[in-house]
Amino acid sequence: MSRTRTALALGLAAAGALSVASVTATAAPLPLAGSTTVTPAGDSFKATLSGKATLKAGSVTVTCTVSVSTGTVPAAPGNHNADGPVSSPISPPTYSSCTSGIPGVTPTVTTSGSWSVSMQDGSPITATMTVPVGGLVVHTTGLATCTVTAAPSAPANVAASWVNGAPPSLTFANASVPVTVTGGFGCPTSATSSAFNAVYKVTDTTDPSQQITVGP
Repeated sequence: MSRTRTALALGLAAAGALSVASVTATAAPLPLAGSTTVTPAGDSFKATLSGKATLKAGSVTVTCTVSVSTGTVPAAPGNHNADGPVSSPISPPTYSSCTSGIPGVTPTVTTSGSWSVSMQDGSPITATMTVPVGGLVVHTTGLATCTVTAAPSAPANVAASWVNGAPPSLTFANASVPVTVTGGFGCPTSATSSAFNAVYKVTDTTDPSQQITVGP
């Protein structure tokens, strides 16, 4: 592997980006995932945006200050996986109070389909949010009428990190999301990916005295 490709791979990993790359015959095998347990088993949870979420595709940056998603930890024994991550279905996250970085442009974010999030214990604890095909659409009106569609042709896995706490947090840091952009003047129609940034605080809605926890 050349020095340039090595530097690029390290840079993407440090940024927490999720990319699709070709696998060569000389690539080293990935390490086996360890066991994961999410507790309390069977409890429902709510993920609430802390601060703001941004989705940047080309020259268009959409910022939202309200976002919520809900889900349920799998009941035992499904909340434990001896060989890898534990996955939970979640509701399509809602996004509101959104603005655009371009004056005179108003964005609207809609979501749909079957979303999920998986947790993998480790140092750090990692998470993957799966966006279904066309599961997130940003439509802008005003000076630029654009449509940004996430996961346009296949479900997209969006990388995140998890930190146990009171409450725990789920963080997306420059996570890469495949997109297509359509529209006229002012729309970044050549963009094929977007960068997603957000921090969610997660609360146990079944028993608010408990914390959703990811462990081995």
